[in-house]
Amino acid sequence: MIKVENLCKTFERPKKKKGLMSYLKPEKEKFEAVKGVSFQVNRGEMVAFVGPNGAGKSTTIKMMTGIVHPTSGRVDIAGLDPTTQRKKLAYKIGCLFGQKSGLWMHLPAIDTYKLYGAIYDIDEEIVMKRINELVEMFDIQEIINVPVRKLSLGQRMICEIVGILIHEPEIIFLDEPTIGLDIVVKEKVRELIKEINRRRKTTVFLTSHDISDVEKMCDRVIIIDKGTIIIDESINKLKEKYMREKIITITYEENIEDRTFDYDVDSKEGNKVTIRVDESKNSVASVLNEFLKYGKVVDVESKSVSLEEVIYDIYTKQG
Repeated sequence: MIKVENLCKTFERPKKKKGLMSYLKPEKEKFEAVKGVSFQVNRGEMVAFVGPNGAGKSTTIKMMTGIVHPTSGRVDIAGLDPTTQRKKLAYKIGCLFGQKSGLWMHLPAIDTYKLYGAIYDIDEEIVMKRINELVEMFDIQEIINVPVRKLSLGQRMICEIVGILIHEPEIIFLDEPTIGLDIVVKEKVRELIKEINRRRKTTVFLTSHDISDVEKMCDRVIIIDKGTIIIDESINKLKEKYMREKIITITYEENIEDRTFDYDVDSKEGNKVTIRVDESKNSVASVLNEFLKYGKVVDVESKSVSLEEVIYDIYTKQG
């Protein structure tokens, strides 16, 4: 469904100089925002495209949707070239940007849905059938006739998702779909997106700074930094490769701050000590057995390193 080959984009930007001449005679320099990016996404895949600010995410997506033309390289989206076939591509894709509304704020969502049907040249009877199916699936019967400006952020976001599905796109691009939502609505939005993927085999291409979106919705993650892809792995393989550490907090009966340990510790405070155990090198049981000699243990808490910590660590090492 998505094929990106050696994609590059170079922009011109003002060159930083000191003094008045920088304003009177500004010079420009070339800046390579995307550098030889290549990847493929199959039909029905749910892929996360993540990276720090300025990594090249937005530029890549704009080239994939035809908003920006690449300097070099090739993009194929559902068999179409976004650069030359943008109008045809619009019928194949849906885009949702968490910070920008696609709905008319002073009109009920149902009116915007009907307008979308007309824009996409869909027969009125078919449009109403699709709207009714989506309204039932997303359980928004009570709010589609309310002006969008009167809806809560969570209600509006769910209506936004329905809007991008009216023309039954093969691929949906989601940019921060849960930004600003409370934890309950976030979970509902994630479930609705997964349901659409299950029912229609819709390909989902997601960007988000919320790692829970990535972990709970996607099968695979592509990490980009400084315009270059540094990781392209399934979520399971990423966890298997990078999440081998366990964070262990041991609570002793007495204060242990003045104790010296043979094992490297993350922290010690009062009667608690926190350590990290790389299970590829040591078993948790063998390490705990070592710490028993430092005093009477009254509690042990164990947790895995989070995906968020893993991705942060990858960014840091690349930096």
